[in-house]
Amino acid sequence: MVKDAFLKKLGKNITRLREEAGLTQLELALRCDKDKQSLNRVEKGRVNPSAFYLYQIARELNVPVKELFNFSI
Repeated sequence: MVKDAFLKKLGKNITRLREEAGLTQLELALRCDKDKQSLNRVEKGRVNPSAFYLYQIARELNVPVKELFNFSI
């Protein structure tokens, strides 16, 4: 249960940061060398993304990796 809640919060935070950056899911996914469905699963909290994938997302959003985890559960 805690894992599911954590992944959903992480995904919502990534969505918020992506939208603030003015990027679509497709744009961010392509910048991370992924497909839109992959990013959608991350943003919906359906998968546990790798550390490198999170690094790629943060890099493309121009935020430190720790900003992706700036939420509470």
